[in-house]
Amino acid sequence: MPEIAQHYALPRDVCETGVHHWGYHGISYDYISRRLPEFAPSARRAIVAHLGGGASMCAMRDGRSVETSMGFAGDRACRWRLARRRAARRLFYLLRTKMFDADSLEKMLYERAGLLGKSGLSGDMRVLQESKELSAAAAIDYFVYAMTKYAGAYVAVLGGLDAFVFTAGIGEHSAPVRATLCEKLTWLGVKLDAAANISGGPRISTLDSAVSVWVIPTNEELMIAQHTLALVRPGPKSKLH
Repeated sequence: MPEIAQHYALPRDVCETGVHHWGYHGISYDYISRRLPEFAPSARRAIVAHLGGGASMCAMRDGRSVETSMGFAGDRACRWRLARRRAARRLFYLLRTKMFDADSLEKMLYERAGLLGKSGLSGDMRVLQESKELSAAAAIDYFVYAMTKYAGAYVAVLGGLDAFVFTAGIGEHSAPVRATLCEKLTWLGVKLDAAANISGGPRISTLDSAVSVWVIPTNEELMIAQHTLALVRPGPKSKLH
């Protein structure tokens, strides 16, 4: 990421302790950045949505990350954003009123927030999509709303958009979530191919769509193996298989 995107608006002495915008899901985005040229070789500006047990988005220019919704400690796009002042005030409120201490607050945010917290039913998108409870539908709506906000912001950061990629469990397997998010992006010229979306792609946009949309399965295990191999056996970079 560019340097300006790597820092929070915090005092320098705090940032120097290591509180930076690191960006998690990096190995997933690393993999997708290598695969995307196979599908959309002319796409210089891309947004990748890693939607799974953890959900995040990454804006890429020429295969390199320029912004990501993940932050210092793996905060999820559907969870409280610790870097935002309004969210921070809520956390301070919970601590001051002694509803939580630091440990129990962290446990709540990591284990009870997100889709589970919003729905009160489950953090599993499959369960929520099969449920007839209004809270399940509300959680899905919130999930798509959060993704839509990030997508709009990242289009601005990139100065336009050439390709959009869905990956990870929800991104690869939930046609309804993909369809709903693509509908929110029609202002960009996204045109969904409904049949291709149901079948899982890889291309799920029409040929005349201004932005090509793809479903590309991630392979984090392969990237871990390749990066590990590069550390223990220095030399030419191994090829992606």
